[in-house]
Amino acid sequence: MSPNGDNSAITNDIVVHKESLSKSGSKKRRIWDFTEKISEGLLFISAFIGVVTVILIFLFLFKEAIPLLMDTTASKTLASKNWYPISNPPVFGLVPLIAGSIIVTFGAIVISVPLGVGAAIYLSMVASPTVREILKPAIEVLAGIPSVVVGFFGMAVLAPLIKNLFHLPTGLTALTGAITLALMALPTITSISEDAISTVPRRYMEASLSLGATRWQAIRTVIVPAALSGITAATMLGIGRAIGETMTVLMVTGNAGIIPDSFLVPVRTMTATIAAEMGEVARGSDHYYALFVVGAVLFLMTFVINLVADIVSRRMKEVE
Repeated sequence: MSPNGDNSAITNDIVVHKESLSKSGSKKRRIWDFTEKISEGLLFISAFIGVVTVILIFLFLFKEAIPLLMDTTASKTLASKNWYPISNPPVFGLVPLIAGSIIVTFGAIVISVPLGVGAAIYLSMVASPTVREILKPAIEVLAGIPSVVVGFFGMAVLAPLIKNLFHLPTGLTALTGAITLALMALPTITSISEDAISTVPRRYMEASLSLGATRWQAIRTVIVPAALSGITAATMLGIGRAIGETMTVLMVTGNAGIIPDSFLVPVRTMTATIAAEMGEVARGSDHYYALFVVGAVLFLMTFVINLVADIVSRRMKEVE
């Protein structure tokens, strides 16, 4: 303030300083808004490319499958119980291939879901931090093992063991395929289930214990039901992992195109059929188009599984 009580000079200095800050902040704000718009644009492009890619794969599969479906003579054989693509006339029965895929996937899920969920409960609720830090990465490492290595393990170790145990002419059976696929689906189910159980609020367990429940009663009646949406999603992802696997089932299931009546017979899956025959088939032949029909059916089955998983997960979250 000036000696005569005039404070105009001080006021002017403050006004200039505020304008400077305002201009600097406005410039930073514009840069930040521009960066956000660029990021949003890149994310939109990424999502758009992903969706378009899936649609193009879908259209390509069905475009190549249509010629066989339009051929009334060949399409009538799709419901046959035999897959004889090089016979005269050829028979493109999908039933044994679908049955082979279902029985191997079903066996893998029966084995891997109890083991995976049990391991997830142990890691999240029972194991000490040191044990958890050792076991969880070890289980997740299994997911990184190439499928051909798992298939080689199935051929060299499991197949002879199952052959001798059940006195079979060959150990390359649906059971061998189910066990090897279970080993491959186990890390996915365990890891996602463990994450789902660990995210259940700790107060749920404390409230259960305060009401007199034992630790196992609380886990069985409170913690696991609370994490059921995540466990269901893990199970569905495990099914998708098993039904889409190619190399392992090609190596260990025997590749016999018959309708299986037990787990102890060779089977042929849809993925193994495509992998084994696509490289040798003449392009443009009925056999070539039949393999695309197999791929389209596999695509639809996988789509239905993912759709069911999404619906179940949403319903579970609504219940929670």
